[in-house]
Amino acid sequence: MAETPMTIRVTRTVEFSSAHRLYREDLSDSENLEIFGLCANPNGHGHNYQLEVTVEGPLDPQSQMVVHFNQLKSLLEETVSLPLDHKNLNLDVPFLKGKIPTSEVLCVELWKEISRNIPSSVPWRLKRLRLGASTKNWVEYEGPNQ
Repeated sequence: MAETPMTIRVTRTVEFSSAHRLYREDLSDSENLEIFGLCANPNGHGHNYQLEVTVEGPLDPQSQMVVHFNQLKSLLEETVSLPLDHKNLNLDVPFLKGKIPTSEVLCVELWKEISRNIPSSVPWRLKRLRLGASTKNWVEYEGPNQ
């Protein structure tokens, strides 16, 4: 009987600092304040985000790795750090244009961006994102329902 290949998860954390404002243009200032609280401040506010990116795949028999950490690091620099670090999420990030940049929305949109940039030739896949906007508040996403 053939041995079932091992599936292993690998996680890397990336940090970035961004500003944003939570508001809806179709609502008044008082309505936005009621929904989003201080996060609706017209001048915005910032976060030091932490994003945990977990990938999953088989252990490669030759390298004994699922993914080389440098490959994962490069992917995250290109798709997370460069587009988001020291940026205004409302104004500077094309993939968030027209969206309210809540942590939930940011996590889902990052999933799309990271997934889009994973080479189709690799045997591993994106498994989970965990986004922290502070040390106390986290959002987790495991991809679209299949």
